[in-house]
Amino acid sequence: MNNIDIETGNRIQQWLGAEYDSDTVAQVQKLVDNNEETELIDAFYKELEFGTGGLRGIMGVGSNRINKYTIGKATQGLANYLKKQFPNQVIKVAVSYDCRNNSQQLGHLVADVFSANGIHVYLFKELRPTPMLSFAVRHFGCQGGVMLTASHNPKEYNGYKAYWNDGGQLVAPHDKNVIHEVNAIQSVNDIKFERDHHNITLVDEDFDKLYIDENKKLSIHPEAVSAQKDLKIVFSPIHGTGIIVPKMLSAWGFTNVQVVEEQIKSDGNFPTVIYPNPEEEEAMTMAKQKGQALDADVVMATDPDADRVGLAVKNHKGEMQLLNGNQIGSLLIYYVLSSKKAKGELGDNDFIVKTIVTSNLMTDIGNSFGVKHYETLTGFKFIGEVMTKLEGKENYLVGGEESYGFLVGDLVRDKDAVNACAFIAEMAAYFKTQGKTVFDVLLELYENYGFYQEKLISLTKKGKAGADEIKQMMADLRANPPQSLGGIKVKEIRDYSTGVAHALADGTKTTIDLPKSDVLQFITTAGDVISARPSGTEPKIKFYCSVKENLDSRDAYEQVLAKLEDKVKRIMADIVKD
Repeated sequence: MNNIDIETGNRIQQWLGAEYDSDTVAQVQKLVDNNEETELIDAFYKELEFGTGGLRGIMGVGSNRINKYTIGKATQGLANYLKKQFPNQVIKVAVSYDCRNNSQQLGHLVADVFSANGIHVYLFKELRPTPMLSFAVRHFGCQGGVMLTASHNPKEYNGYKAYWNDGGQLVAPHDKNVIHEVNAIQSVNDIKFERDHHNITLVDEDFDKLYIDENKKLSIHPEAVSAQKDLKIVFSPIHGTGIIVPKMLSAWGFTNVQVVEEQIKSDGNFPTVIYPNPEEEEAMTMAKQKGQALDADVVMATDPDADRVGLAVKNHKGEMQLLNGNQIGSLLIYYVLSSKKAKGELGDNDFIVKTIVTSNLMTDIGNSFGVKHYETLTGFKFIGEVMTKLEGKENYLVGGEESYGFLVGDLVRDKDAVNACAFIAEMAAYFKTQGKTVFDVLLELYENYGFYQEKLISLTKKGKAGADEIKQMMADLRANPPQSLGGIKVKEIRDYSTGVAHALADGTKTTIDLPKSDVLQFITTAGDVISARPSGTEPKIKFYCSVKENLDSRDAYEQVLAKLEDKVKRIMADIVKD
């Protein structure tokens, strides 16, 4: 095994030690005996690290895999940090898990470690959505929380989302500090695995009502729901925790919710889809087909931990059309702001939030209503961070990101697909009382603010070799940045890793007022925005493109759409090299 470096080799030898259980040792030894060099390198070349979504990886043996030891080590490190941050206090955490293979076992393992460290655990008795974990942290007055999930990743993945006392995922300085505590654990013997039953309280399904009731209080137009209670809704949880969504919709007053039967059962193998990700057209196929057959008003589907939602609505041809995350978020922002303005409920301190790779259509809508907007780095935890910082000073209304994550109201500090499904349904009901479809209103937005078209291209690069390749791609873009894209000159380059925005025309450099992050943005003279960003939770590099044209009349929709799609294609061909 000539390609295994000393550090990786040392980790492999460590995992063959007596402190690891016999089954783990046998699996590692088998890889060694079979000379599985590539697998050994990928499994041991590094320690799993917190990214934009926490700890996430492929399940299996190794320091770079999700297993009882990496999860145990992360939990012990978090426990040690909580004790230092909250001395002489009764420390409480909430723990939940989704439908993924091993999620329940890992959730109980996390509870074991916390309880063994004298920390009181509110452990969900059954699988529940990520936003409910955030809600529980706030409801029970916890200092932290953990959700076992890999969100929308393929079935071989699992993960660990760590939360702070505000109900949001770890951000600076806590994320790095927890990593420091985790790395300080040199032996698995330092991990306390023995459960203390006295420190564990089970959270049963009665908690669902608390969460649903608090969300229902946020309803803006309950009278529209009453008038359109039989709105035709098709929903799929894609085998995940979103099965609570029909309960939420029923509580709000919707009586005609049809669930995709083939995808109701929780199943970590996700047998009916390739990827359990509502961002993918394929994952929405069954729901969309059922919606077309039933002539549904809205078709919605959530990812395994129910923090992302996909949406299809009837278009101007009467066909079910999938909307992207930018369109869904823009519609929600418009619905909330326009409704509150009509009711005289918009205040001077109200604000909305989006991420830097999300459509500027959201910003345009906010500006038109005189509502402040904030931009954050990619990852909803940064939106949650803004909410916490401004709590008591300003009033968060709604926010979202292009990756299908949205939140209306401030009950939680994470994206919430259960909350978003309720508001999407209410929005559709309200528009229907005005004789409009959701798609009609989308076209109105394009007429009023400009026709925005977005495209995301993700390149998957697995293992250590893939990680190195992604680093090189970003290095090449920085060393030789494009001067034009799709035949349009680049006027500004924003490098979030250095925090500098560079205007090419006169060489002016300005500071970007955001934390450092490995993101490059290219702004063209036409106002197009193209972003390159390695994913923090997947072995991918992502390229985002947003372009805009005027739409003078909805009759020109098809023509302008074709023009925009061609423009996106030309731009992406210039920047995406695979």
